[in-house]
Amino acid sequence: MPKQQTRTARLEARISPDMLSVVKRAAEIQGRSVSDFVVFAAQEAAQRTIEETAIIRLSIDDQRALVEAILDPPEPNEALRKAADAYKRLVVESR
Repeated sequence: MPKQQTRTARLEARISPDMLSVVKRAAEIQGRSVSDFVVFAAQEAAQRTIEETAIIRLSIDDQRALVEAILDPPEPNEALRKAADAYKRLVVESR
């Protein structure tokens, strides 16, 4: 079981009495205080939100296209060659 961290910040929110009843009931079901329940739920929601931005989900067809592009990349076109040359002039040679 992870070590509980010392709480050092305060978070306040106003909710309707009906919502408070729902939160209290859910906290009871889990055997938690309302405060612990809310903090736990907020942490889970925050983690889920962060993970959703960090993980790229691709369809099977898109996965195949990505792997094919990595394993057998197309030849660079003129625009990519110009961009690479500009990068070399601006970044690599200025070091």
